[in-house]
Amino acid sequence: MRALHFVIKVADRTASVAFLHNVLGMHALRHEEFQEGCKAACNGPYDGMWSKTMMGYAAEDTSFVLELAYNYGVSFYKHGNDFGFLKVRNRVAYASLEEQGLGQEVEFNVREVASPDGHTFRVLNEDPTDVGCLSSLCLAVTDIDKSIAFWADVLGMLEIDKGDDFVVLSSGVDQATLRLVQLPAGTPVDHGTGGGRVAYSFPAADLKPLQVLARGYTVLTPLVSLDTPGKATVQVVILADPDGHEVCFVGDEAFRELSRVDDNAPQLLTQAIAKDTSREWRAGKLKREQAAAAAAPAAAPAGKAAAPAAAPAVPRAAEKPAPVAAATKTAAPAAGASK
Repeated sequence: MRALHFVIKVADRTASVAFLHNVLGMHALRHEEFQEGCKAACNGPYDGMWSKTMMGYAAEDTSFVLELAYNYGVSFYKHGNDFGFLKVRNRVAYASLEEQGLGQEVEFNVREVASPDGHTFRVLNEDPTDVGCLSSLCLAVTDIDKSIAFWADVLGMLEIDKGDDFVVLSSGVDQATLRLVQLPAGTPVDHGTGGGRVAYSFPAADLKPLQVLARGYTVLTPLVSLDTPGKATVQVVILADPDGHEVCFVGDEAFRELSRVDDNAPQLLTQAIAKDTSREWRAGKLKREQAAAAAAPAAAPAGKAAAPAAAPAVPRAAEKPAPVAAATKTAAPAAGASK
């Protein structure tokens, strides 16, 4: 089992990419656009257009990276208490934070900073590799022992550190670790609407048996094949741990082909940002709603019966924005080179 990436939903793709590239020094490794929601809910419970951008310090084949899921037309995600932080080990990123006065020192040579979308990063003033790395993911849980039963006993992760209210697990040598921290007694895990998903590779032949191995736990997505236009098709199984954290297992062989660094990724990302009119669409939608509200009939005077209420609207995962138009604004400078 190999640690692959952590998925975060971003409402402001431009600002998030700029922060990750210009402040933390990550690069766009590949970028993909989709016309409809993912069968495995990779982009969350949304059925409209979305994009996936992989960002990190080195190729996905050898390092843990971030997957930015961007849903066109979704302007806000509610954060819960499920996500703790991502740990970055990179001297240049640490110096960048100091120079720009960003974040705060939480330990000696450790600065904590939040991204524009509210995700916390702890940046260490050290480089275990030539380019730095994402070295650890921290998630909140309600019961350490139940979590260990799932992550270690069922999935086979190795316990490398443990305290009264935390445990650190590893999926292998030189892999990003998973730190689980117990919440105060009686506090449930809240995933909000911006909850993430952690992904690991697994031998493709073992994905179906994994569903049996995990009997007693929730299978969010049984074995399914996912297509990426022009790239390899991968198979995945998605489980939920005892606290509802989503864990994606993807067939290793096909994923190694899918996840090759795309030298065109920065350009594709820049073009997508330039063509994105969802901000303008949302602004126009708000104006239309305000105009409609202003034009609505005043409340019925006392003693007169009000008109029958309209039937409630059927809730939707997300309103679909207008089609992406031709480039109308300057592309974000944050895409950067992938090498």
